[in-house]
Amino acid sequence: MVSGHPASVLATVRRYEAAGFRAWPAAAVHYDGTWVARLTAGHPAKRLNSVNPLDPGDTLNIAERIGRASRRFEAYGRPLTFRVSPLSGQVLSRHLDDAGWSSFDESLVMRLPLADARLDAAMDQIPLKDISRFIGASLKVSGSDASLRPGLSEIIGAIQPEAGLFALEDGNEPLATLICVHDGDLAGLFEIATDKAARNKGHGRNLISSALKWARLRGAREAWLQVEAGNLPALSLYRALGFEEVYRYHYRRPPGA
Repeated sequence: MVSGHPASVLATVRRYEAAGFRAWPAAAVHYDGTWVARLTAGHPAKRLNSVNPLDPGDTLNIAERIGRASRRFEAYGRPLTFRVSPLSGQVLSRHLDDAGWSSFDESLVMRLPLADARLDAAMDQIPLKDISRFIGASLKVSGSDASLRPGLSEIIGAIQPEAGLFALEDGNEPLATLICVHDGDLAGLFEIATDKAARNKGHGRNLISSALKWARLRGAREAWLQVEAGNLPALSLYRALGFEEVYRYHYRRPPGA
């Protein structure tokens, strides 16, 4: 967990939050003060369809601004969802508590200095250039519905930093997939998945190591990722690779959402 002076802690969180927005872009972004509403009609992921408060001191007119956000989300056909990180602050959290909002799906942001990563034995792998092939593999190994293909294609096509699309395959059968976004000195890992029938065989570890080796060769100095707190097998793997927790976030929705 990140520690130090409060201003330093918030600066660290802001760095990862900004990298996350660039690496996994929403189709529409709306600002209300320092609240960032991200909405994506083509994909239902919460991180692409949530309000992200970015300054704990931005506490004016909370109820009125929640109302504006609610109307915007309703127009998109999405449930009003707040993504609450250390940048949200206690005043907003107390307001949501008093209004009876639920909390769910806590996640960890984790990081690994690439100088400490054991990558000498990692396989040199060239990322896929065929986005369609990668998306097909990703949907299969994650068990996701094929209806997400257009939305996922739109998201990947909108990524501005260099994005490496990695897939580990056995012949024509995908075993594991991930996206590594190289953004300056950061390498963000997204959509990490291993086919259910191929788990516990080291495929995920091998693919992550190959992606990190690729990113380090391009100048990345630190890897980072997000993982749900309840995903114990993934947490175990990431910790074994040397990733450590930086901070946590969770989601909130109003009563009846």
